[in-house]
Amino acid sequence: MGDRSTSMRQKAYGLRQTLITLVLNIRDALVSGGPLVILAVALIVAAYWWLKPNPPSQVKLATGPAQSAYASFGEQYRTPLAKNKIRVDLVGSEGSFDNLQLLREGKVDLAFVQGGTAELTENDLDSLTSLGALFVEPVWLFYRTDSAQRLTKRPHLNSLTQLAGWRINVGTAGSGVPNLFNQLLEANHLSLAQLRVSHLAETPATVEFLAGKIDALVLVSAPESPMVQMLLKTPGVQLMDFPQNEAYGRKFKFLSPVTLPRGIVDLAANVPPQNVHLLASTTSLLARDDTHPAIKQLFAQASQGIHSQAGWFNRARDFPNTRSSELAVAPEGVRAINEPAPLLQRYLPFWLANLVERMWLVLGVLLAFMLPLSRIVPPLYQFRVRSRVFKWYGQLRAIEHDMEQPNPDRASIQAELLELSRKVEKITVPLSYADELYALRSHIHWVLKKLRQQGDAENASTHPSTENLQGETA
Repeated sequence: MGDRSTSMRQKAYGLRQTLITLVLNIRDALVSGGPLVILAVALIVAAYWWLKPNPPSQVKLATGPAQSAYASFGEQYRTPLAKNKIRVDLVGSEGSFDNLQLLREGKVDLAFVQGGTAELTENDLDSLTSLGALFVEPVWLFYRTDSAQRLTKRPHLNSLTQLAGWRINVGTAGSGVPNLFNQLLEANHLSLAQLRVSHLAETPATVEFLAGKIDALVLVSAPESPMVQMLLKTPGVQLMDFPQNEAYGRKFKFLSPVTLPRGIVDLAANVPPQNVHLLASTTSLLARDDTHPAIKQLFAQASQGIHSQAGWFNRARDFPNTRSSELAVAPEGVRAINEPAPLLQRYLPFWLANLVERMWLVLGVLLAFMLPLSRIVPPLYQFRVRSRVFKWYGQLRAIEHDMEQPNPDRASIQAELLELSRKVEKITVPLSYADELYALRSHIHWVLKKLRQQGDAENASTHPSTENLQGETA
C-alpha cells in the first residue's frame, strides 16, 4: 500500500514538473519571438488597411431611361453580384452622355457608355477605365412612309441629305444621341439647324411619331430595346438603310458597319424584307479608376454570362471583348474576358480567393523580410533558458571570493551556499538544458565541500591531535 502511494506521489510530482516546464517554455518562446510576431501582425494589418482587399458591399451602376436596354441589362447584373453579397444600386439617367457625366462627377462607380457619346478628355483617360466592349447599338433612323412620299416624292430614304426640312426627334441631350447624330449630319454637310429638331425622351417621342406629329425618329439602342422591337413591326414605319455604312465606319472610329439580316425580326413575315445596312456604336462598361479592383473583376466576369450570346449583329462569344473600347481596358477586364477563371476562384469562395490574390504579394514580401529576423529567435530563446542557470554563477563566484578572504565567516558563507542550493533546486529548464542545471548544482556542492575542507584544515591546525601532543611531551 505504501509503495503504491509513493508511486502515485511521484507521478503527480512528475506531471506537475512537466506542466511547469511547458508553461515556462511557452513563456520563453513568447518573450523571444513575441516582438517578431507582433511586428508581423502589425505589417499584415497595415497592408490589409492599405490594400483594402475586400470590396464594398454596395456599388452604383448608371443605366438609362426606364424600359431601355440599359435598364434591362442593369437588372441582369444584380443577380451575379448579389451571389457575392454585393448590392447593385441602379441609377437611372437620360442615357449614355448622362452616364458619362455621372462617372466624371463620381456619383456612380460604373456606367454603360456608347462610343462617340462625347469627346474624351485627358482627365477621362486618367480617371476612367473600360471593362470591355459589351454590345453594339445601331443608329435606328425610323421614318414614316407617308412623310417620305410627301417630302421627297419617293417611298424610301437612303441618305441623310434627304432629311433637310424634316421634323425629326434626336433624343434628349443626356442620351448622347444629339452629339452623335450631329457628327453624321456634318459629314453630309448638314446641320441640326436645317432640320426641325425636337429633343423628346424615347417614349413620348415614339408616341408623337406614331401620331404623325414627327416625321422621323433617331434612336441609338441595342436591338433588345422594346421600342426598337415595336417600331420594326409597325406598319407604315420604315428603317433607313445606310448603303454607305462602310464609309461611315472608316470615317468615325467609334462606328462599325453592321447589317440587319433579312427576316431576322420575323422570319415568317419576312421582316425586314431585305438586308438593311446600318451604323453601330459599341457600348462599353466603364468604371472609375478608383473603383475597387474586386468590383471591376466581378462585373467583368458577370458580363461574360450576360453579353456572350449570339445576337442580331454578332455571333456567340463575339462580346464582351477588349478590342472595341475607346478607353484602355482595365487589367481586371482583360483577365476576365481573355483568360480562364483564376485557379483559386474555381475552388474557393470569391471573397477568400480575392483576399489571397490581393495579399499574396504582401505576404511574400513580408516572408522575405521576416525570415532573416526569425533567425535571431532560437539564439534568443536559448539565451533566456540558459540565463536561468548562468545568472547564479555570479553569486557563486562572489561566495568563493568571500571564502578566499582572511578569516572568512564560514558559518555565514555556508548558510549562503545552502540558500543558493535551495533556490537552484526550484529552477526548471527543458530536458535539453538539464546538463547545465546539474552542472550548477554540482559546482555549488563542490564549493560547499571546499568550504568544509577549509574548516576542517583550520581546525586541525588550531587543535592538534592527542597523539601529536604526547609525542612532543615525550
